Amino acid sequence: LNNSMKLKEDLNPLLLLLFHLMVWIYTFITFLPSYVLSWVSRSNEGFLGSEEERAKRAKARSVLGRPEGPYRAVSATKRLLTSLHPGVDTLDKMFEYAATKFPHRDCLGTREVICEEDERQSNGKVFKKVVLGEYRWLSYKEVLTAASQLGSGLASLGQRPKNNIAMFCETRAEWIIAAQACFMYNFRLVTLYSTLGGPAIAHGLNETQVTHVITSRELLETRLKAILIEVPRLQHIIVVDNTPTSWPGFPRGISVHNMAAVEKLGAKPENAARERKQPLPSDIAVIMYTSGSTGIPKGVMISHSNIIAGITGMAERIPNLCEEDTYIGYLPLAHVLELSAELVCVSHGCRIGYSSPQTLADQSTKIKKGSKGDTSVLQPTLMAAVPVCQNSTLSTTPRIIQYNEIMDRIYKNVMTKVEEMNCVQRTLFILAYNYKLEQLAKGYSTPLCDKLVFKKVRSLLGGQTRVLLSGGAPLSAATQRFMNVCFCCPVGQGYGLTETCGAGTISELWDYSTGRVGGPLVCCEIKLKDWVEGGYRSTDKPHPRGEILVGGPNVTMGYYKNEAKNHEDFLVDENGQRWFCTGDIGEFQEDGCLKIIDRKKDLVKLQAGEYVSLGKVEAMLKNCSLVDNICAYANSDETYVIGFVVPNQKQLLTLADQYGIRGSLEDLCNNKAMEELVLKIITEAALAAQLERFEMPRKIRLSPDPWTPETGLVTDAFKLKRKELKTHYQDDIERMYGGK
Repeated sequence: LNNSMKLKEDLNPLLLLLFHLMVWIYTFITFLPSYVLSWVSRSNEGFLGSEEERAKRAKARSVLGRPEGPYRAVSATKRLLTSLHPGVDTLDKMFEYAATKFPHRDCLGTREVICEEDERQSNGKVFKKVVLGEYRWLSYKEVLTAASQLGSGLASLGQRPKNNIAMFCETRAEWIIAAQACFMYNFRLVTLYSTLGGPAIAHGLNETQVTHVITSRELLETRLKAILIEVPRLQHIIVVDNTPTSWPGFPRGISVHNMAAVEKLGAKPENAARERKQPLPSDIAVIMYTSGSTGIPKGVMISHSNIIAGITGMAERIPNLCEEDTYIGYLPLAHVLELSAELVCVSHGCRIGYSSPQTLADQSTKIKKGSKGDTSVLQPTLMAAVPVCQNSTLSTTPRIIQYNEIMDRIYKNVMTKVEEMNCVQRTLFILAYNYKLEQLAKGYSTPLCDKLVFKKVRSLLGGQTRVLLSGGAPLSAATQRFMNVCFCCPVGQGYGLTETCGAGTISELWDYSTGRVGGPLVCCEIKLKDWVEGGYRSTDKPHPRGEILVGGPNVTMGYYKNEAKNHEDFLVDENGQRWFCTGDIGEFQEDGCLKIIDRKKDLVKLQAGEYVSLGKVEAMLKNCSLVDNICAYANSDETYVIGFVVPNQKQLLTLADQYGIRGSLEDLCNNKAMEELVLKIITEAALAAQLERFEMPRKIRLSPDPWTPETGLVTDAFKLKRKELKTHYQDDIERMYGGK
């Protein structure tokens, strides 16, 4: 799928004629009103112009006029923005500002659990299903009170300002309440992914020397309890759940408290009266552990001013953001993009309803058949899709996928349903799809198609979504177009890293071009550094290319206790501004938009001298419906690329059925004929994606097991661990290169 959907058979000419006749009549009837409305809206927009005109305008320009930059957003060429409101320069002030402005508005919402039950599948497996009720809300004033009391309670339990405290918890309202408590009392918040394994948790807790950790009942019992003996400094565990209230069987010297009890302790007059020392903008707010793809996790030190600058940049790209908006929070808050997105919402008085990948949609794995998923109940207006693991939202069979692939999965599922439609339905859907694509390209809306054809797909996300933010990995062009058309809302593609506070670029919402990540945010600037070895220079034509360097007030303070890596990855210029060397390769286009084209670490030189970007090969081949995950591999002593592929179970079984090949998933993955069939389809996908012959995998190994953080083959953000994958598939590498 490039710019339009292609039917495998010819369209019924009668239906085609009927559709075009309807479109012609509709266009004729609506032309005058839409012309008048667009003229009025142009007058109101003044210099901004129509969406189409705005999309064509320059998003950024090189402030020195040089091809390498630095490039700044057009509205920030004179000065980078550092805060949303004058004087609101720390996160405690930001929340207090919001609570003063929106005291009685809904802030954080959680669905009540009505019942849980076990559901036995036909294969004998038992899945836990839930029936959830309405969202129960805490107001801004109530959240501020709870955070203030919790901070006071933690101080009473011996937590000191500028000392570290760990957060090891799933995404939920209590996470943000506890974070605000830490921001208010100047406790440095150490965040750890809830999917981390034992050794990585122990490393984070010991490196930061925490004495207090905030966690959930489930994580305490399943992850934390087993490693407590390896964390000798730990004294207090605060559990966010209300039950149970007594915790026997813990090592001596460790006290376990419920969060409600700590809040109660903090509310006592003698504790509440204690003076609070406010943080400075330069103080560390968060030490965020990234899931390192090349070793143990690194802690990134993020100051209050870094986060304030980052969310200032992000908020500017979401038009009309206000207290009427509803955001659905289901991504890990230990990931910089989710934390930033939620803080953006809080700073504007929006409400945040919490969810999880297993309860997101009506068809999600934990939702009992016939009851409603979170999007149906909450009806969010804002939603994000960023990397980490989740179960398929549109399938009743649980399948591990990546968060940034949620949309790819919805896309593939809807396309499968389209293929299953009868000829008339399929023809109408595809005609409407292609018609809307044409209209979007011209800058027009299609209310009739939206109402009659795409309403059902739009309802999968609650039916009210007005902005979808995508980050973590570039969306395929086909998926982005699909989201624009079927969800009837714009998609803002972003690029940012933990080291830049999640801020870098976000595309403007009226820019419907694909494959790009937009121009720099108003809080930062971007320049390109020549990478001669990879063949990328700022003098390249038609566009300057090079390693992406991000500079500005959102660039973080470096890695915790890792000076060597700080000198390698961070720079300070003659003006005292910090820069981060991303290792990503980008090109700036004529309008100042950035396109990510390569990654320094993924470059391999083949025996004949050709350079292959493994990341680029993987990104192209992931668009193939047969591929759930792929790792390209190349040895410099060899002349060709090979690949390890986690196939899509449903598609693989369908393919096997077509060729009369029988067996379990494991049998099929070990079947030579299946390997060749899948390779043939992948090669076709590679040709369609215009990969060079030397970039296409010549041989593959099918893997029946998905790659999860538990397997150690991917990070907690689901990035490939190439070294571990190489070790895991060493025998297969020898076979594929040995010609056996």
